[in-house]
Amino acid sequence: MTDLIKNFIIWLFISLILMFLFQNFNFNLYNNEKVDYSTFMYELNQDQIKEVNINGREISVTRKDRNHYITYIPIYDSKLLNILLDKNVKIVGEPTQENSIFTTIFISWFPMILLIIVWIFFIKQINSGNKNIFSFGKNKAKIFLENEIKTTFNDIEGCDEAKEEVREIVEFLKEPLFFKKLGGKIPKGILMIGPPGTGKTLLARAVAGESKVPFFNISGSDFVEMFVGVGASRVRDMFDQAKKISPCIIFIDEIDAVGRQRGSGLGGGHDEREQTLNQILVEMDGFNKNENVIIIAATNRPDVLDKALLRPGRFDRRIFVGLPDISGREKILKIHMKNVPLDLDVNCNTIARSTSGFSGADLANLVNEASLIAAKNKKSMVSMEDFEFAKDKLILGSERKSMIISDIQKEFTAYHESGHVIVGMIVPNYDPIHKVTIIPHGQALGITSFLPKEDLLSIDKEKLESKISTLYGGRLAEEIIYGKNKISTGSQNDIKVATDIARNMVIKWGYSDILGPLYIEDNDNNDILFNKNMKNKLISEETHKIIDKEIKKIIDKNYNRAKSILINNIDILHKMKEALIKHETLNSIQINDLMNRKKII
Repeated sequence: MTDLIKNFIIWLFISLILMFLFQNFNFNLYNNEKVDYSTFMYELNQDQIKEVNINGREISVTRKDRNHYITYIPIYDSKLLNILLDKNVKIVGEPTQENSIFTTIFISWFPMILLIIVWIFFIKQINSGNKNIFSFGKNKAKIFLENEIKTTFNDIEGCDEAKEEVREIVEFLKEPLFFKKLGGKIPKGILMIGPPGTGKTLLARAVAGESKVPFFNISGSDFVEMFVGVGASRVRDMFDQAKKISPCIIFIDEIDAVGRQRGSGLGGGHDEREQTLNQILVEMDGFNKNENVIIIAATNRPDVLDKALLRPGRFDRRIFVGLPDISGREKILKIHMKNVPLDLDVNCNTIARSTSGFSGADLANLVNEASLIAAKNKKSMVSMEDFEFAKDKLILGSERKSMIISDIQKEFTAYHESGHVIVGMIVPNYDPIHKVTIIPHGQALGITSFLPKEDLLSIDKEKLESKISTLYGGRLAEEIIYGKNKISTGSQNDIKVATDIARNMVIKWGYSDILGPLYIEDNDNNDILFNKNMKNKLISEETHKIIDKEIKKIIDKNYNRAKSILINNIDILHKMKEALIKHETLNSIQINDLMNRKKII
């Protein structure tokens, strides 16, 4: 609509210019002054005229001083030519040209005709592309017919439980009579919940692809407009179309855009979004039955949805599509690697283990990024090195090779990262080392990467304490080598993470010997928990002091353990620092050799 307004303004501006030009069609190019005829005759008798140009009754006069003016003959003067000849004035005659009546009419009406043409063009632009005012209430769903969707369950991995739940929908759409004979009713609505990028939309497409039925695809934001009643009209139109071609599937992506809790908007019950939601509720479970029309919706914000939308009879089945585990990530990687030429050293299992917390979309981006890196380096195949580089780039940011680091700063970083590695490899029950590097990535000057063997659903006390000790390893390495007055600020995040773990061990996980298995709610807001000025404090002053002491006790215990480990292995600390300065990056094999006090190549 904005482009149309711009075009209209441009055409209007052009029309005004043309009107101005045609209004001044007879404007003289020289803009000569008009002089009365008597003055002209006086100057002629005074020999001040050099040349005249006669066109009917109009005379263009050029004086001997090169000034110009125009005069008109009031009546026919037969003596004028003789006088001009006697005065040796140059005479130029032009034939009289009179515009025809058609030319006059055209010149007079052309601006109006041009405005009419521009207006017709503007109206056609508004009405084109299904944007006319009569289709404003039509739904914007994109419709896919039976054979247009090629996605199947074979294209989806990492969400086996969700796939099994939606298979029932496919079977119902293929053989609805089989279920109806036993009195079964298929769920009217299926709500898929999960973090972004886990494959909710892809799973809905697979349902349509497997069942071979029409598929309506629309976003929740497509219903809502600034005009009241438009969203409800679009909902009615979409369901009317769906009934005509049922059985079919309606997929509403990001339904939280229209399905939020009612009564929270600024417009109250008259809010456009709420009216749209009311119409969806009626269409899903009202007096009119929508048999064989299945609604699938996706959201990552189920907490904001209206309760009426989630009750049985509407979205009465909820499917959680979570982040994939190691096995799921490995299968997803293999799907995205089908058309990628891989080097022999590429190990999907290793990549899957090192990408904990990655969604399906993240893994697809990882494979694509690795391919781009390989192409940039003029390789014919994508190697494991490319995947490692791509993973570090996505998690930590690109390598900052152009960053100028002094030798002293590089040595500081090497000791710091070596401290993390040594403590992490000696403390009990910690993850195996993957690599360590002193090449800056993003805001980090160095990286120490530990690779878990499997995804952990819960963590025991021993592993938590080992993590705290490992986090303090970098700071302690600097303290041991350079002294307390030379400790850098690079341990800020390590201290924060270690303190958060210790606090949760005390107030949430029951690892305090004094407090015992006591959960103290802080609503993820420590200001509420520990604000001494609050009238209604959640805990007493005595409990508050115990919590502080217990947190400090856990920190001191693991801090001293890490310090003892580094002092007892000071020779390894120096050797690893030298290796990092020389190679910048060490892999697990090289690190294990150093820990066993062997030389590395």
